[in-house]
Amino acid sequence: MNARQIRPLRSEDFTEIMRLEEEVFARCGESVLGAYYVRLCCEFFPESCYVAEEDGRLVGYVLSFVKGDEAYCTTLGVAPELQGTRVAIQLLRALIAALAPRVDSVWFTVKEDNDAARALHRALGARDVGFRDDFYGPGDRRLVSRIERPAFERIAGKLRRLGLVEGAIARESGDAGIAGAA
Repeated sequence: MNARQIRPLRSEDFTEIMRLEEEVFARCGESVLGAYYVRLCCEFFPESCYVAEEDGRLVGYVLSFVKGDEAYCTTLGVAPELQGTRVAIQLLRALIAALAPRVDSVWFTVKEDNDAARALHRALGARDVGFRDDFYGPGDRRLVSRIERPAFERIAGKLRRLGLVEGAIARESGDAGIAGAA
C-alpha cells in the first residue's frame, strides 16, 4: 500500500487537478471545472482546498471557498481506481478540520443521481434544500444541500467514529480538538 498524504492545494498542483478533472468527470460525460476557477483555487484558497497525493501523483482533491461564516464545497474528485477507498474521507477530514473553526454552514451541490456523494453529505448531517437549474450550463440541474453547525454538533459521535473529528466541534474557541489530516 502506498503512503498517502493529504495536504493543502498549491499553485503547482494546477496541471494535476485539471488532469484529474478529465479522468474523473469528463470520462463520465460531465463538464470539467474551468481552468480559470481551478487556477483561482490554486492561488487564493489553499486554506480551504486539499489534495491527496500518492508517490508524487495527485489522486484526489476537494475544492471549496469561504465567504463570511459560510463555506461552499464546489467539488470533490478521486481517481477512478481509488474510488471507494478512504481518499474522500481523508480529504473531508482535512476540509472539516480547516472549516469547523471558521464557518457555521457548508453548502454542497451535486447531480441528483450521484448517490455516493449524496450519501456522504447525509452522513455529515447535510440536508437537501432545493435545486438549481442550469447550474454549470443549460440543462445542468444540481441538488443543493447544506450542513449547519447544529448538525455537526448533533453527529459529533459519528464524525469521531469516521475519523473526521477527535473531539467537540467548536467555532473559534481554540478547544475544538478537530482532527488534522493524516
